[in-house]
Amino acid sequence: MGTGPVELVLDQIAVDASITKAPGGGEVAGRSPVDRGKQGLKRSGMTDGYGIPLGRVLAGVNHRDSSLLAPTLDVLDDLGPLPHNITVHLDAGYDSNKTRAELTTRHLHGRIAHGREGADPAGERWHIECTHAWQNAFHRLARCHERRATVINAFFDLADTITTVRSLIRRAWTTHRWDNRPSRRS
Repeated sequence: MGTGPVELVLDQIAVDASITKAPGGGEVAGRSPVDRGKQGLKRSGMTDGYGIPLGRVLAGVNHRDSSLLAPTLDVLDDLGPLPHNITVHLDAGYDSNKTRAELTTRHLHGRIAHGREGADPAGERWHIECTHAWQNAFHRLARCHERRATVINAFFDLADTITTVRSLIRRAWTTHRWDNRPSRRS
């Protein structure tokens, strides 16, 4: 028998940014300060405690991760009622007083990973890293040739939908058991 519904884990969320090359430029592309000024875009993504994508903010690659935290957390407003104690897992790029103040004003608890922490004792940041990897597996997103932000967001929405369905099926397969369940070999 099942152990209950498969739900979002909203008391633990992770936020991180990832860089995508954008050779054609576009509305949200910017010049990279570390890649000889080539065009790129940065996506600041947010996932629940299981790695389900909750939303993203697109910006030029020349934006700092911490400057995209506030617009990324604004996505939480669209999710409806939230748990009272939410922990936001961040990497060392967000370690600043501005980040702490932003989390405090939103009544969120932040856990920031420092240095090279192999087992990630600061929390569950690996969920967002996996989600970025899953998004990059869609080759159209790993190297973005689209110029309009609405088109880029549409491709990310499609990738997030596929990722979410795969993740929920995988989780339901391991959490919901019944006596005459078919095996995977059939």
